[in-house]
Amino acid sequence: MNNDEIVKVEAYLRKLFKTDMLALKRSPRQDMAEVLMEEEFIGTLTKDDEDGEVSYNFSMAILDFDLSDDFSGDEGSVE
Repeated sequence: MNNDEIVKVEAYLRKLFKTDMLALKRSPRQDMAEVLMEEEFIGTLTKDDEDGEVSYNFSMAILDFDLSDDFSGDEGSVE
C-alpha cells in the first residue's frame, strides 16, 4: 500500500467509526498496514488487488480474555 492509499483508508475508517483516535501505520510488509486505536494495535489492513478490482480488508482478533463482564449486558447487544 502506498501513502495515498493509507491516508484515504484511514480517513474512511475514522469517519465510519466516528473517531479520530484510529490511525493506520505502514507495516514492513508492503501489502499491509497496522490499525491502531489510541496508539494500541488492534488489527491489520491488507490490500487485495484481484482481477483489476481493489479492496481493503480489515482484520481484528478479539481474544476471549479481553471480554469481561462489562460487555455481557443487554445494552448494545447484537440481534
